[in-house]
Amino acid sequence: MKLALGSDHGGFRLKEAVKEYLEKVKIEYEDFGTYSEDSVDYPDFAQKVAEAVAAGLFDRGILICGTGIGISIAANKVPGIRAALCHDVFSARASREHNDANILTMGERVIGRGHALEIVKTWLESDFTGGRHCGRIEKIAEIEKKYCK
Repeated sequence: MKLALGSDHGGFRLKEAVKEYLEKVKIEYEDFGTYSEDSVDYPDFAQKVAEAVAAGLFDRGILICGTGIGISIAANKVPGIRAALCHDVFSARASREHNDANILTMGERVIGRGHALEIVKTWLESDFTGGRHCGRIEKIAEIEKKYCK
């Protein structure tokens, strides 16, 4: 698995913790920034990661900002992206199993490091279950096609 990572200044420290975890479990990643806690705009990093995932250059992505909300909204503007804001393990698992989420978003100011790493672990270990969920994913893609002309 190869991951694309990104954050704004509000998610920088948590992104660094995620990188440490990924190195520990030997998962390849590329960090698209930001590279410090200096103020930046989250849509810039959401777009970079989302476009890389949508293009198939990475299997999945993880994006982090202060709340996880803004970066999730921005990432979901890229066709083919299903970014899921998760602040609990159940949602992380369901976002993969039911929604085939290809980007996980979190908020550094909302959850602690330990809990966030459990969410990342669960999200990475969970797979799309297919079945009845396939038709729902196809409907999402149809909505996207309707508005992305």
